[in-house]
Amino acid sequence: MRFLGRSLIGLFLWTLTLGLLAWAGLIVSGAVQERMAQEDRAIPSRERVFAVNVQMITPATLSPTLTAIGEVESRRTLDLRVLEGGRVVALDGAFEEGGVVTAGTELVRIDPFEADANLARSRTDLREAEAEVRDAALALDLARDEVSATQSQLDLRSRALQRQRDLAARGVGTEAAIETAELAEQAAQQTLLNRRLAVAAAQARVDQAAIALERQRIALAEAERRVAETVITAPFDGTLSAISLVVGGIVAPNELVAQLVDPTQLEVAFRVSTAQYTSLLTETGSLLNAPIEVVLDVFGADIVVGGLISRESAAVGEGQTGRLLFAQLDPNAALRPGDFVTVRVKEPALEDVALIPAAAVSGASTVLLLTEDDRLEEQPVTVLRRQDDDVLIAASALANRRVVTARTPLLGAGLKVRPVDNAVQAEAESELVELTDARRAKLVAFVQSNDRIPDEAKERLLAQLQQASVPARIVAQLERRLGG
Repeated sequence: MRFLGRSLIGLFLWTLTLGLLAWAGLIVSGAVQERMAQEDRAIPSRERVFAVNVQMITPATLSPTLTAIGEVESRRTLDLRVLEGGRVVALDGAFEEGGVVTAGTELVRIDPFEADANLARSRTDLREAEAEVRDAALALDLARDEVSATQSQLDLRSRALQRQRDLAARGVGTEAAIETAELAEQAAQQTLLNRRLAVAAAQARVDQAAIALERQRIALAEAERRVAETVITAPFDGTLSAISLVVGGIVAPNELVAQLVDPTQLEVAFRVSTAQYTSLLTETGSLLNAPIEVVLDVFGADIVVGGLISRESAAVGEGQTGRLLFAQLDPNAALRPGDFVTVRVKEPALEDVALIPAAAVSGASTVLLLTEDDRLEEQPVTVLRRQDDDVLIAASALANRRVVTARTPLLGAGLKVRPVDNAVQAEAESELVELTDARRAKLVAFVQSNDRIPDEAKERLLAQLQQASVPARIVAQLERRLGG
């Protein structure tokens, strides 16, 4: 009986399952037939509207700003070299890296023993040459006196000969007396000739003594110069760098021991492209003395120094392009030769132009403008200048039109858009943050311990960090340097 009951229950469940499956199939079949029997209905579609940032184009007179990277240099840098080799016996107290010296300061003294001995010998030789000049002059005077005496003897012999000839003409004298007088006259003439030769020799001795004296004077001047060259003095006010000398060291002639830099005569050298260079030329082709600003970024506390473009390099340089320009800088204690700075050059003003983001202009120099019904319209523009992330365009034909500030591949002419005015943007520099005591102390300690920050900029940073609210940009840059 138990077996029969279980069999009937299993049969009942199997039959119920088949019935449920059949019922489900009928429901699915009916739903499919009903869906297929329905007519196709069109689903209304809506036009997609894109949100875009726009900016109103307002023609104005603007001065383009050319931005470049430059290096600060000193217009007056002197290599200090030792002209006389030897041992260093004295150094000035300011002869060290970064030492400030004034013009005329004795910086280095080399042992002058050899130079002093050479100077003493030159002075002795000069006195000897002067004595030789005096002896030669005295000998010349004596030789001339001898010539005068010999001339007197010759005159006397000539008169004696004439007297003998007169006596012979009267029949009183003899031929032997005449011959004797003639021989005496000839001897006197020969003596006079010898005396004249002695005068010529004495004159030559005087000339040679004068030449020798001049040579000794030159040798003395050279010896004095060598003594003076044992001392190196500062020719102008400046700061010392590249020091490589200590007391007691041995230096060779012409050895470089330091550099003297004038920190008040600074200039910046920066390279611009050829296209940028042409915008800095006058109508006659000469370079404009355009004003510039040099910006040194010191952990967010920018140091700005003014200046004027002064000249350009004569050649492009091997492997270089564009033009190398130089600008004189106003005196500033914070800048040092070797600083890499950002140079901003003020170009001549342009009329009827507008400044828009560079992302608004396509590669084909076109922009997307909004029509009255907020649809896009593509319009070509003339790009006059590119500066950083912006461009200057000719705006006379686009006055009071709205332009899309950022183009994307989804945007094109004819599309419906929803404009978002972004003319007013919050500057990151104006955002202020409040620091905790621990965070503030960490930043203050970092600024105080950093020797690379100039004193002027360090004081300004510390003053800002002591405020209740600190610019977020400065905090971010300091923490980035800290590695936090």
